[in-house]
Amino acid sequence: MKDTVFNSEITFNCQGILHEFSNPLIMGIINATPDSFFEESRKNSTAEILTQAATFITEGATIIDIGGYSSRPGSKHISESEELQRILPAIQSIRKQFPTVLISIDTFRAKIADQALIHGANIINDISGGQAEPEIFKISAKHNAPFIMMHMKGTPQNMQKNTDYSHLIKELILFFSNQIKLAKKHGVKDIIIDPGLGFSKTLDQNYDIIANLSLFKTLEHPILIGASRKSMLYKLLGITPNESLNATTAINTLSLLNGANILRVHNVKEAKEAQVIFSKVNSFT
Repeated sequence: MKDTVFNSEITFNCQGILHEFSNPLIMGIINATPDSFFEESRKNSTAEILTQAATFITEGATIIDIGGYSSRPGSKHISESEELQRILPAIQSIRKQFPTVLISIDTFRAKIADQALIHGANIINDISGGQAEPEIFKISAKHNAPFIMMHMKGTPQNMQKNTDYSHLIKELILFFSNQIKLAKKHGVKDIIIDPGLGFSKTLDQNYDIIANLSLFKTLEHPILIGASRKSMLYKLLGITPNESLNATTAINTLSLLNGANILRVHNVKEAKEAQVIFSKVNSFT
């Protein structure tokens, strides 16, 4: 059966400009942090950030995801002012150099999201799904910015202590149903859902989500998957994050086959190749 989400075309209304896509999208990760779990994603100067953004765009990324707050398990909590100092120069420099690329801001803070959108970002990517600061929905609506809603229980500092579920998939779908209603109540129009691999999930729970990803289509919103180089891959295989590119391509391909619409990755070229091959095969079904 063809992907009904893509048959009807995904659209994002980014601050008044309608973007239409008929195939899965690639989001490239740039972390303006000193402690994100994958060292090669850390970019701490404007020159490094621009070089990485240029590479991602050339390799096929539609969205550049900028984050200034590390969300790895047990990460250090930082102030809003420090997060702003990290992300605003990155967003401003990318927007100036690449005026048409889509930029998402990876934050759960309403103030950070607001400032990022004012200075050139287009999309909010909230790891708390609007739970940490519900007013972030108002910021999304004010700027007419799409909202990426991820599932997580607790905070990055304690999330891996919150992995108990009676019925994992049902509980995640219920979470999204409730948060989607709340977001729409505040005026959010474009919503993308992210099951949150590695966030409040055990290794097996991550694979349960991938195996049952098609069930999330009942929510009728695009699905983002971020599995790139995560512990669900390298712990299963007994390797390191640096050695997990092939495993990332494998999980990305399975995610596309099971219904993912956006892949959030550290390595755009390989993800784009997987997407092109998937889309070619899918065109014959």
